[in-house]
Amino acid sequence: MPDTSAPDAAGSDKTAEGLPTEPRDVYDVRRNARLAEQRLLEAQDDRLATLRGGVFLSALILLGFSLFGEGVSVAWLAVPAAVFAGLVAAHAGVVRRLDRAKRAVGYYDRALERLADRWHGIGVSGERYIDSNHPYSGDLDIFGRGSLFQLLCGGRTRIGEDTLADWLSHAAVPEVIRERQQSVDELRGQIDFREEQSLLDAEVHGEIDQNRLRIWTAAEPRPVPKWQRTAAAVLGFLAIVTCVGWIAGFGLWPFLVIVAIETLFYAGLLGQIREVATAADEAGSGLAILSQVLELLERQQFSSPLLAQLRTSLDTNGHPPSWQIARLRNLIQSLNNCLQNQFFGPVAFVLGIPVHVVHRVEQWREQVGPHIPDWLAAVGQTEALSSLAGYAFEHPADPFPEIVADASTPAFEGEEIGHPLIPADRCIRNSVTVGSEMRLIMISGSNMSGKSTLLRTVGINSVMAMCGAPVRAIRLRLTPLQVGTAMRVHDSLQDGASLFYSVISRIKRVVEFADSTPPLLFLLDELLQGTNSHDRRVGAEGIIRQLVSQGAIGLVTTHDLALTEIVDTFDGVARNVHLEDHLINGQMYFDYRVRPGVVKKSNALELMRMVGLDVG
Repeated sequence: MPDTSAPDAAGSDKTAEGLPTEPRDVYDVRRNARLAEQRLLEAQDDRLATLRGGVFLSALILLGFSLFGEGVSVAWLAVPAAVFAGLVAAHAGVVRRLDRAKRAVGYYDRALERLADRWHGIGVSGERYIDSNHPYSGDLDIFGRGSLFQLLCGGRTRIGEDTLADWLSHAAVPEVIRERQQSVDELRGQIDFREEQSLLDAEVHGEIDQNRLRIWTAAEPRPVPKWQRTAAAVLGFLAIVTCVGWIAGFGLWPFLVIVAIETLFYAGLLGQIREVATAADEAGSGLAILSQVLELLERQQFSSPLLAQLRTSLDTNGHPPSWQIARLRNLIQSLNNCLQNQFFGPVAFVLGIPVHVVHRVEQWREQVGPHIPDWLAAVGQTEALSSLAGYAFEHPADPFPEIVADASTPAFEGEEIGHPLIPADRCIRNSVTVGSEMRLIMISGSNMSGKSTLLRTVGINSVMAMCGAPVRAIRLRLTPLQVGTAMRVHDSLQDGASLFYSVISRIKRVVEFADSTPPLLFLLDELLQGTNSHDRRVGAEGIIRQLVSQGAIGLVTTHDLALTEIVDTFDGVARNVHLEDHLINGQMYFDYRVRPGVVKKSNALELMRMVGLDVG
C-alpha cells in the first residue's frame, strides 16, 4: 500500500536532477519544449511548401522548353517529378509532426488551466452518467459540467470513461482500493505516457462507443459454409476466365452466363452479407482509437500488481491485440466497400470477394471475440487509473486515504479536509470525525454559512477514497463506506410531487441503503424541509434514530434550532457543531469554520435587508 502521508512534490515523476518537480513548472517546461518544436516545424513547413512550388514551376518551364524549344527532351521532366514526389513525402511527415506538436501544446495548455482552477467546462463532462436515482452522484457533483468526473477524466475511449464513471458510482472493497492506490502511485509520474495517450490521433467523439464491440463479439458467430465459399471462388475464377476470353474475342455470352449464375447465387446470400456488414459496422465504432490505445499499452511494463495483471491480459500467442483490432477494422472497411462503393462493389461481387470477407469477419469473431472482454477491461481500467494518476501528479499534497478494513464500527476521520472542486485559494478546510462512539454530527448555522458545502466535502472525499484516488485532506482514515445523500431535492410538476413528498421519498431511499454492505455514511441537508416545525422535530428524530440503530453514521444540517435538541436524546453518540457569519460595517462575512455547539443567531432578516427587501 502506498504511503498515506502527503507525497513529496516530486512524486515519482522521474525528472532528472536539476529539472523542475512542481507540477506547474514541469508542465511549463514541457509546453515550452513542444512550442519550440512547433515553431521549428512551422518554419520547415513554410520552406518545403516554397520548395514544392519552385520545383513545380521549374517543371512547367522545362515542359515549355521541351514542347516549344529544341534540344530539350521531355524525359528531363522525370527529374523535377522525382524531386517533387520526395518533397511531398517529406512535407507530409512534417505536417504530421507539426499537428502532433500543436496538439501537445494544447494538451499542456489545458493542464495548466486545470492547475489554475480554470478547468470548468473543459473536457468530457460525463453528463451521460447522470442518474437521478443514484444515492449520491447528483448531490455531490460527480457528473456534469464542473463535476469531479470532468476534473479527473483523461481517457480516450468510451470504455475508459465508463470505467471511471463506474468507480465513482460504486464503492470498491479495501483490497481493490489498495491495488488501485499502488497503480495510481506508479503512474503518477509517467507524464510521457499520459501525453502520448492524449495525442493519439484517431477520431474521438460522443457517438463512438467501444461497448458495441463487446456486445457484437458475445453473439454467436456464423461463418460461411465451406461449399458456399468454394462456389464463390469457382464462380469468381470462371468470371475472370470468361472476361479474358471476351477480351480475346471469344464472345460475351460465356461471361454473361457466369454473371447470371452469380446473381442467382448471391440472391440467397445478400441478406446475410448485409446483416453481417451492418452489425460489424456498428461494432466497429471506435476501433481506430482502441487499436492505438492497445498498441500504447503493449509497449508498457508495469510493476504494481494490478497494472502488471492488466498488461499480462494483453499478451497473446499470436498477433498482439492492437494488430487484431486493426485487422478487424480493415475487414469491416473492405466489406463496406463491397456494398457501398459504386465502382469497386460490382467488381467485388463478380469476383466473389464479399463471401470471403464475411467469412473472415465471422471467423475473427469466433477466434478473437472471446478475448475482447479482457482487452476492453484492460483498456478501461488502465485509462481510469491514468486519470486518477493525473490528478495525483497535479495535486502532490493530496494523500491517499488509509482504508481500515477490520474495524468493528464504521468511521470517517478527516483532518483538514477540503472540497476538490473549489479553487485552492478559496477552499476552507475543516476537520471532521464521525463514527465509532460518535455516530451523528448535527450541523446548525445561518444561511450561506457553508453547511451544505461541508456535507459535500465529506461526501466527495469519501467517493474519491472508495474509488482509489487521493483525497483533498491532510489525512483521511476511514472504514469501507457507501454514501447516501438527501440534499438537492425539488418538487416535481411533471410527477405531481410536492417538495415534502420528494424529500421523504429521497430519505426513504437513503434509509434503505442502511441495511446493505458496506455501512452507510448518510449526509442529510435541511432534514424534512417543507413541513412544520413539530412534525420535522418528531420525524427527524425517528429517521436519524433508525439510521443509527442500523449501524449507519452521518451528518445532518439544519437552520431550525429545534432540531439541534435531538442530540440530547442520543446518549452521547451525537454532538452539535455550527458555522456562523459575522456582520462587520453592514457587510456579512463567512469564515466557513466548524465550531462546537449550536449556532446562536440567524441571518435571514439581515440577508433580506441586504438585497433590498423592506422587512422592518
